[in-house]
This record gives sequence, structure tokens and C-alpha cells, in this order.
Amino acid sequence: MSTENEGNAVPAAPSVPPVPDAAPEGTPASAPRGAAPEPTPHQQAPGEPAPREPVAPAADQTADQTGRFPESAPQYPSSQSQSQSQSQPQPQHGPAPEHAAAAPPRAADAGWPPPPPEYPSYGSYGGAGDEGVGNGGPAWGAPVQGHEPRPPRKRASGLITAVLAAALIAGGVGGGVGYWAAESNDDGSIGSTTVSAADAPKEVKRDAGTVASVAAKSLPSVVTIEAQGGNGEGGTGTGFVYDREGHILTNNHVVASAANGGDLTATFSNGKKYNAEVVGRAEGYDVAVVKLKEAPPGLTPLPLANSEQVAVGDSTIAIGAPFGLSNTVTTGIISAKNRPVASGDGSGASNSYMSALQTDASINPGNSGGPLLDSRGAVIGINSAIQSAGSGGMGQSQAGSIGLGFAIPINQAKNVADQLIKTGKPVYPVIGATVTMAEGGEGATISAQGEGGSPAVVPNGPAAKAGLKAGDVITKFNGTPIDSGPTLIGQIWTHRPGDKVTLTYKRDGKESTAQVTLGERQGES
Repeated sequence: MSTENEGNAVPAAPSVPPVPDAAPEGTPASAPRGAAPEPTPHQQAPGEPAPREPVAPAADQTADQTGRFPESAPQYPSSQSQSQSQSQPQPQHGPAPEHAAAAPPRAADAGWPPPPPEYPSYGSYGGAGDEGVGNGGPAWGAPVQGHEPRPPRKRASGLITAVLAAALIAGGVGGGVGYWAAESNDDGSIGSTTVSAADAPKEVKRDAGTVASVAAKSLPSVVTIEAQGGNGEGGTGTGFVYDREGHILTNNHVVASAANGGDLTATFSNGKKYNAEVVGRAEGYDVAVVKLKEAPPGLTPLPLANSEQVAVGDSTIAIGAPFGLSNTVTTGIISAKNRPVASGDGSGASNSYMSALQTDASINPGNSGGPLLDSRGAVIGINSAIQSAGSGGMGQSQAGSIGLGFAIPINQAKNVADQLIKTGKPVYPVIGATVTMAEGGEGATISAQGEGGSPAVVPNGPAAKAGLKAGDVITKFNGTPIDSGPTLIGQIWTHRPGDKVTLTYKRDGKESTAQVTLGERQGES
């Protein structure tokens, strides 16, 4: 609230009269703006009660430093009382007739003002810093020079108007202050309060072990593979750098179309594309190794973990090119271990079998051959198959992920890859017996005869040496329950030729165990 200097024009009056400065002693009082001159003591304005004589100020009453009297005491414009009607013009400071000077108080006013309250007198109202508070202000209830207080009239409509005006003024001030605060800087200048990107840290660092950190380190070692066969068949998959010589590990079904003539390329995350060729592939394992024809220097192989140490609930990170969207990173956990998966229709020799790691990380067509990483960024498996709601079974499908993905354990894939790099041909461990491929039974049953009418148990083979016969039902492999032929094959292929395993089987309702030393089979058959 601003004060007015003597002689300046008064701004438009608000609904509530402003608190005026006290007129210095001997200064004429002001008259209402836009109205007839104030009636003299010998005149009475129409509709107004007879005015009382002004009361002289107390001897010890003085104005504060701002020229105003205490906020608590009645304060009125220099020529109007507080009981003045709301409809009357508001006061304006300026010269007034000389006969408006103060007169001594009358005896009828001896009961006014009321006794002071039980606290010290107020000082000045407003002012810079309120310096005058409690410093020699006028006593409570002391009359103002040239005025005499009168009982206020009822002004219900005027009060409502005043409250409304105050609300509007407060709203305007609040909005103005809010706008100013939003647009002002600390130094008082007007401008934006946002911080530009130039003021941000030059490099955002991710903590070690976070998905962002693992992805940043792993993506440069993951490639998108495009295979195009001579017959027009082809597709897109994923692979990852296996060694510094330029070998790339992936799935067999990713490169199969280009294995016997065709185009094969590998594109890194930086967009650089290299021609590649198939070194070897194992259909039964669904593992293949390709090599870059002109490997760039500085290749960084992905580290390999021990898939035997993986636990259900461990975090997983999958990297691949689902539906051709290269460099896609998804996350999840290990949902299960040793999940028997037949990748295919289960009816041919080219089918693949695995004792898979199950994950709920989003895996879709195009993720095949890509790495499944642990929280450290080490490879625990090769993403190979998905369960699709529309496929009716295990294996690859063009349907989307439903949270059931399967990866070849990296321990198995590494054994196969090393063999393929060394000889170009896969080596499979075997027990030397043919089993039925029916799923969902009580075990893996040794068939009555082998393929092409050959004996189901190979003479002098591993199973024959352990005493197994046609019709025996194998129920456990090293203590792991076996429910079908594909499950048994998947468990056997997690081992190497020469490993000793324990088979539990039933014959004529009696359960027995046998120690079997695994044999081998080279190539596809």
C-alpha cells in the first residue's frame, strides 16, 4: 500500500477508504472529490445527522513516521467520518476552508474513547520495515485531529462490496507475484528459470551392473545376421562375437538357408556390415558358427558364464533383432532350468533338443542366436525358441512373445562351438539305444527296434554294456526325472562323449539303476 505526498492527485478510490496521512497541525482538511464543498459548521448536508464538533488531539498524541495514526485506532479521511455512507464520494486531500479547523471537545463526548486494552499502544502502520512499531505512537482511542468518532452505521452491502474488491485485488496481486516469480532470476532479471542442456554434466555415467551399463558394453559385440539362400529363402537373426578371430556364435536355423550357397552378412551396432560364411553347424543342438570374411581389428568377444551356476530368479538381459529391429534390449529373469524343449515338429532327424534355460525376457522372431546375459553381462545362453500362444507347441513361430522364451545353456553351446571350429562337424554324445519320441509319458521307453529295422540297443554299445534292453523305461538321468524321449535326449546332449552317467529304469515294474559311459556320434544322421 503506497502513501501519497501532499499535493499529488489521488488515484481511483477503492471500495474501502484508504488510511490517510494525518494532516500536519494547521493544515486545511481536504474535501471530497467530485462533490460540493463540505458544509460549514453552520450548515447540514441533506440526509446527514448534525456533525459533532471536532475533538482536539491529546497533548501527547503524535503521528508516526509515515504521518499516519495507529492501525487499531479509527482513521478516516481528513474531512469524512468512518460512518459515512458507502454511496458518498471518497475523500481527496487538498485545501479546505479555513473554518474547518479543529475545535475543542464537548462535554457530551466525555465518555469517548473507551478505556485502552491491556497491552502497549500501537506504533506506526506500514512504512519501510515498520520501524515505528511501539516507538512513541499515539495512545489507544485518542481522537484524530479535526475529527470526532461516531457510532458506525450498518453497512452490509458495503462490507460485501469491500470483501469482493479485496478478493479481486488479492487475486490480482497473487497472480502478478506468481508470474514475476516464475519469470525472474535470482538476480532480479527477467528470464527463463529452466536449465539448459549445456549446463548439464558432460557425460551421464551409469552404475556398473545396471541394465544400461551392461547394454552399453555388450551391444558393440552383438551383430544382426541376414541370410539369403539361392532359392530366395532367408531371414534375420542375431549372433555375437565368440573370439578375436571373427567367429560369430548363433543358431543353426538362422543361417541354414545360406549354408549351401547364398549371401550371409553380419551388421554391428555401429552400422558397419561385413560378409560372412558358415564354418559349421549342428542341427540337433541348433548351434552354428560363422566367420567374418574380413574381420575388423579390435573385436571384443562377450565373456561366457557358467550356466550350471544359474539359479531360478536370476536377472537376464536379452539382445537381438526382434522382427528386424536391431540392437533391441529386453530384460527378465530365469523362470526355470532344465526345461526340455524340442525345437521343431519332433518328427525328423533335423529336430533340435535342449535342456533349456527358460526366461520371461521378451524374445521374438529375430532374437534367435542372440545372447542371453546375466546381470554382469556374461553370456549364460543362446536365445533359440519361444512358446507361442498360436503355435500349438514349442519351437519358432511368427507370433509374439508371451513371456516364455528358451535359451541353449552356454556350457553346451561352447562345447559344440569349439568342436565346429576345430572340425566343422558336430559330435553328439549317445547311449547307444533308440527311444520312443512320444511326449508326456512316464519316462523314455527303449523301442522294440531301431531305425530301418536295426536293433534298438546297439550291440556292444554303452546301453548294452550297462545291461539295458528293449522295453526298459528310463525314468531318471543323473537323478533328473525323465518323462519322454525328447527329455532324455536333451539331458544326454548337455554332456560330452566319455562322461559317466547314472540311469534309473523300470523293467517289469521293478526299478533299477545302471552306470553308462556315453559314446559319440559324429555329424548329422
